[in-house]
Amino acid sequence: MSIHSTVVFTDLFGSTRVFESLGNAQATLAVTEITNWIAKIVQAHGGRVVKMLGDGVLALFNDSHSAIVAVVEIQRKHQKRMTNIAPAAVMPIRVGVASGDVELVAGDCYGDAVNVAARLSDLTGPHQIWANGAALDGADETEGVRFRMLGPISIRGRAEPCTVYQVDWEDDASSALLTMQSDLIPLPDPETTDVLGGQIELTWLTLTKSFKAFEMPIHIGRLHQADFVVDDPRVSRSHARIDWRNGSMTLVDVSSYGCWLRFSGGGSDLLLRREECVLHGRGEIALGSSFADLSAPTVSFSVS
Repeated sequence: MSIHSTVVFTDLFGSTRVFESLGNAQATLAVTEITNWIAKIVQAHGGRVVKMLGDGVLALFNDSHSAIVAVVEIQRKHQKRMTNIAPAAVMPIRVGVASGDVELVAGDCYGDAVNVAARLSDLTGPHQIWANGAALDGADETEGVRFRMLGPISIRGRAEPCTVYQVDWEDDASSALLTMQSDLIPLPDPETTDVLGGQIELTWLTLTKSFKAFEMPIHIGRLHQADFVVDDPRVSRSHARIDWRNGSMTLVDVSSYGCWLRFSGGGSDLLLRREECVLHGRGEIALGSSFADLSAPTVSFSVS
């Protein structure tokens, strides 16, 4: 059965670190407590929890207004909850929201909106809410809540880029920061704006180079002809490529042994094998060997 729904995907940022510091038993209790609490707020706003995914929650709402109200409440209340939690157990929430047609099959759900919500949750930072344009069609800005256009972002596995908004929220409805964003920062043109940054800086050992969007694509590899040379036997001659697509920096693995990607601030390491991922903020890329190998050739990146 196909229905039009607003999909919400929440993810606990830094849960891997919590499992390492607390151990499996205590960390599992902490994660379960938060995900069950998220589920109760979803249900209180008329949403339906489809399933728990480890440290994630997948839910459906009949309308986008209820979904946005619910996720803002989740972020606001969770921020207060974290003040009473030991630092070793702190796990901020990341939220992705997308509206579209969803296929319901045997209690589960599938479709483009489900995939987009999950990917947006992966791409956001802690405490953030990212939503596709359709998810805000029936939602309204309220006191302390603003919708800020980020622009088009390429979503892995999707041919067309997705126009994404950040739902900025504050406990203090009179926040000067939100007022400034709303009044002084014009909405970017989704066709031309550099969304996640128009420049990337790469560093390996003593080598640091910056590349602008118009210089893309750039190639990372062992060959001296590469734009950024990492001279290590574990690095393929042409190991990875960074593209500029619809306003975002995208890392594309073209190697034999893969790339490991880690964003600053925590979260799970991503393994890319002939796959791609949008780069944002700061982080590290391990080439040909995982971060578990302390000698792995590792390139730091900063998107600005």
